Formats: sequence, C-alpha cells, structure tokens
Amino acid sequence: MESLWTKLQALLSYDPLSPLIFSSGLFLYLFVGFFLGYWLLRNTTRMRILYVVAFSLYFYYKSSGFYFVLLLLAATYDYLIGYSLYFTKSPRARKWLVAMSVVINLGMLGYFKYTNFLVDMTNELFGAGFLEFQNIFLPVGISFFVFQSMSYTIDIYRGQLRPLDSWFDYLFYLSFFPQLVAGPIVRASNFIPQIRRKAVVTREMLGTALFLILTGLFKKAVISDYIALNFVDRIFDEPLLYSGFECLMGIYGYALQIYCDFSGYSDMAIGLALMMGFRFPKNFDAPYRSATITEFWRRWHISLSSWLRDYLYISLGGNRKGKGRTYLNLLLTMLLGGLWHGAAIRFILWGALHGVALALHKMWLAVVPGAKVLGKDMNPVMRLLGILFTFHLVCLGWLVFRADSMQTAGLMLHQIFAAFDPNLIPQIVAGYRGAFLLMAIGYLLHAIPDRGDSWLRGVITRAPMGWQVAMVVVMIWLVMQVKSSDIQPFIYFQF
Repeated sequence: MESLWTKLQALLSYDPLSPLIFSSGLFLYLFVGFFLGYWLLRNTTRMRILYVVAFSLYFYYKSSGFYFVLLLLAATYDYLIGYSLYFTKSPRARKWLVAMSVVINLGMLGYFKYTNFLVDMTNELFGAGFLEFQNIFLPVGISFFVFQSMSYTIDIYRGQLRPLDSWFDYLFYLSFFPQLVAGPIVRASNFIPQIRRKAVVTREMLGTALFLILTGLFKKAVISDYIALNFVDRIFDEPLLYSGFECLMGIYGYALQIYCDFSGYSDMAIGLALMMGFRFPKNFDAPYRSATITEFWRRWHISLSSWLRDYLYISLGGNRKGKGRTYLNLLLTMLLGGLWHGAAIRFILWGALHGVALALHKMWLAVVPGAKVLGKDMNPVMRLLGILFTFHLVCLGWLVFRADSMQTAGLMLHQIFAAFDPNLIPQIVAGYRGAFLLMAIGYLLHAIPDRGDSWLRGVITRAPMGWQVAMVVVMIWLVMQVKSSDIQPFIYFQF
C-alpha cells in the first residue's frame, strides 16, 4: 500500500530534474491511458475538450510545476482581449487592445527570459554588483505558447479570424499538449476549426501517426541523445583536448544533433495530434538539402520562420519600402529571432549571421541575372555547390549557437585550421565508432529523396497491425539499448 501511495505521489508531483517528455517511458504509459479515455469520449465534444484540457494542464505541470498558472493567465487575458477586439469598432481602441496583448505577452516573456540578461548587461556597463541577479525559473515552452497567443489576437485585429465563443475552447488551443512545450507553433486559424469537429481517425491516419512517432523517437532518443553524450558535448566542453578533425566533426555532429532533437520532437508532436484527429503543418523539410540560405529558412523550423515573416518582417514593412529597408528588415527580424532563442550574446550573433546572409542572398538575387532561390531550379552542379556552401554557413552559425562563449568558438576554429592532422582520422573514427556510425546514418537518412521518405511512410502506414506492434517493440528495445541513465531533455525546452 505504501509503495502504491509513493507511486501516486510521484505521478502527482513535479520533479524539476525529471520533466515529462515524449521519449520517456512514463509518458508512454500515461498516453496509453489517456488515449483510451479519449477514444471513449471522442463523440462527446464538450467532455472531450474538458478531458484534453485537464491532461494538457497536467502535462505542463509535470514539465514546469505551478507555472502552469501562466498558461491559464495567458488564455484568460488574450481570450478577453480577442473578444473585445472583434466587437470594438473604434480603430483607436482596437489599436490599444492589440497593443495591450502584445505588451502583456512580451512583458511576461521578457521578465522570465531576459531579466537576468539585462542585469548582466547593466553590470557590465556600471560595474559588478550594480544590480543583483534574480532567482527566476524559465517556464518550459513559454516562448511557444506566447507566440501562439499573440497570433490569435493579431489575426483578430487584422480581420482574419473570428474570436472563439468559449474560453475552454481557447484554453484547449493554447494548452494542447503535443505542441505545448516545444512547438510547432500552430496558428489559431489552422487549429481552431478542428476543435469541435468530430474526432475522426482513419486507419491511414493512425499508420501515418505511427510512422511520425517512430521516426521522431529514433531521431531524438537514438541519434541525437547518443551523439550528444558520447561525442558532441565532450568536444564543445574542452576543444583544446581534441584535434581539428574532432572539432570539425563535433560541429557536424551538433548540426545533426539539434536537427534530430528538434525535428524528432516535432514529428512526435504531429503524430500524437494526428492520433487524436488533429492535423498540424510540417515543421521541418530536410533543411540540410537547401541550396541557399533563403531555402534553408523555408525548410527549418517552418512554424517559427513563417511566424516571424508574417508577424514581424511584414509588420516592419517587409520588402515594400525599397531595397535598403528590405535588407534592414531581414536583419532586424533575424536578430529578434536569435534573441527569441535565448538571452545570450551568442544567440544574437547567430541571428545576425543569418540576417546578414539572408540580406546578401536577397541582394545577390537582385543583381545576378538568372540567380535561383530554390535548389530544385538549379542545374545539378550549382545545386550541389549551393548545398555544400549553405550547409557550412549554417554549421558556422551552429558553432556560435552551441559554444558557451566566443572564446570556445574561437578555440574550435583554431583547432580546425591549425591542428587538423589527417593522420589521426582512422584512429579517431575507430575510437568513436558508435557516434560516427549514427552520424553517418543520420545524414544518409536526411539525404534520402522525398520519394524514398514517402515509400517508407507507405510501408509503415499500410503494414498489418501485428507488424506495426512489432515495430513499436523493436523501437522501444533500440531506445533502451542506447539511452543513458538520465533522460535527456529536448534542446528547445530551454527556449
């Protein structure tokens, strides 16, 4: 009895060292129980909504503790503001209302995410101790649900959306657990029409969901976690202890790690939502096959890049105010996009690098006749050269993004150019055999053409139920073979 009570307490309590994530065994057990209840309630709309909201709040509580109250607050004030926006006729009042939503959302985000960054910057200017650092916990996923909530009120202000009549419906949209803590950032205009639609899940949808969950789990729990713990983290922690080849492979490894980590989460989120009858847009589309930096941002974290385009870049004027202003708008958008990722100089520099690259590519398109935006429009040689150039430009950005300091980034570049020593390559590859094998598998899978991905999706989707169960068992066994003693949180949980 005491053991049962202890387990129940663990289920109902928040452990900051062990957040509830999709790749954990606990989530698997909880989701199976949740899904059985969901299936029983699928034809009773009101009960289904309340049931999903309750589980979503529990899921967020297990990820961020009592900070789930922030989610309730965001759902309340933006629901009220959105309702007021729709029925207010005065243009001046409507501007004040949408400004209030933006200020409250960004103010909440700024307090939790940037207070200590500003304190640090102030102390750099006026001397150590001028301001005291605050003990502030960053709630998981706050950047994602704040952006979702802002898109709701902005779309109503622009006349593109009608507000919801029910607060619970809005809470359902904002708290929906598959995308709550790390995206994708789902637009209200895409999601809201699905809330009260009859929950229909076909055999094909279940098969597609299984494909997405299995591939996402493989990318996250097998490739990303293994190469991070057994290779990438070691290189970035002490780059001077490693050769230039190891440092270069560490950068390539991190590029694969962050892609597999984040796209793996997105795949699982999309798959879990699909199992409940909800369709999310694709969030990643083989970004390292991009032949230009513009194409990269059409393939990487699509929900964020499109959000920045529609709500920031266009609001700044987009490309409507001349070439110079267009380049400036691109730079400002990416600077703020970098700052969205975290309160540190390295994220701002990462955003600046991409902003400058996007502006230069836009300039290149304007002055070079026949220059292409997308690789599919290039001849094979130019496309290959473009992919190699774009990939290494992106990797340079990942170096700045991942390194703890610019000194670390500088040391890694120094090792690459001054201590490469190709004679060590066979020995290094043999020493990190497992990590290099998974890196090779990851990049080879990434390079598979779309038709290969569609074929594999079809094989899993159309497989008999017994074979699908066997695939799940094999994947769980594989995850158990490579996992570390501690569950590795998703990288984007910190953003």
